[in-house]
Amino acid sequence: MTTAHKLIDLQAQLEQERRLVSFDSYDLSVRQLLDMFESGDIFVPPEYQRQFIWEADRQSVLIESVYLGIPVPSLFMATNPDSTWEVVDGVQRLGTLSHFVGGQALLAKIARKDVLTIKSLEKLDSMNGLTFSSLPKSLQLHFMTRPVRVTVLNDKSDLSIRFDLFERLNTGGVLLTAQEIRNCVYRGRFNEDVKELAQYPAFRNSIKIKEAQNKASSYEEMVLRFFAYLDNYGSFAHSVKGFLNDYMSVHQNERITREKIELFKTVFDTLRAALPDGIVRSRSTTPANLYEAVAVGTALAIKNGTTIDPSKVLPLLSDSLIKRFTGAGSNQKKYVIGRIERARDLLS
Repeated sequence: MTTAHKLIDLQAQLEQERRLVSFDSYDLSVRQLLDMFESGDIFVPPEYQRQFIWEADRQSVLIESVYLGIPVPSLFMATNPDSTWEVVDGVQRLGTLSHFVGGQALLAKIARKDVLTIKSLEKLDSMNGLTFSSLPKSLQLHFMTRPVRVTVLNDKSDLSIRFDLFERLNTGGVLLTAQEIRNCVYRGRFNEDVKELAQYPAFRNSIKIKEAQNKASSYEEMVLRFFAYLDNYGSFAHSVKGFLNDYMSVHQNERITREKIELFKTVFDTLRAALPDGIVRSRSTTPANLYEAVAVGTALAIKNGTTIDPSKVLPLLSDSLIKRFTGAGSNQKKYVIGRIERARDLLS
């Protein structure tokens, strides 16, 4: 492709993608912002709540900046179907404002018992050691009327744009995983069922997660992978993240059927009996692509009426073709189909 053609394509892509994103911007006073947060009109997803981690001196600098009129980075929100706003980027800033102003309801929102005591300021050093309630009413009013810029992704933008926004602006002290972002973006009945199934003991026994990644979202993503590949593995393109996002988006408001739940439990009851050490090879963790082959392959064999012979499950881990289809660069459609159907056929 010539440079001229690439530039034409680039221009077309820019115009297309810009049309998908629609924002509104507001200048809210601190009072308006905190009132919305306290009333629930601004919502912080549970996955973000663990990000209230700034130390008092860093929080104090933000409070000083607001008083001095130094521009504070815009808070980014996304509009929910009920018109509430969901925080995408700015949890620390919103939490700091709440911590400073205090009040029982705001402190409960950020899981703090005591209000912020200002410390370590250089420009407004006379404020060190003070709290909001100890300030004169004039300085309290001055603070509460200071403007804060809020940029809101409105409801004209689809969920894939919201996921992209969460991912790009995921700048908190504790970064979210892709599944934690999905939990924010695709909240609904399907996600509730995924979280519940992620606790199933036989499933937990089959999946070995690295200690550093050993969190609920890691197991939840494995449950999501099971159903996404079970239903749509033949439609996989090349992006695992996009594949999983699309499946969650389509099924967001649906319950997982009783039949699928029973299949899930049967699969992992079978795998726990056949693989007491879990779906692992030489390493102590479960490779995602091997998990897809074994778990989904087992599910397909059961759906075809096969009674699984436990002695046939362990050889799946060392099968030469499955190894070939789960090696480096194996997230290609032909390898995804190859490993899942190879496991199914060996079990059948």
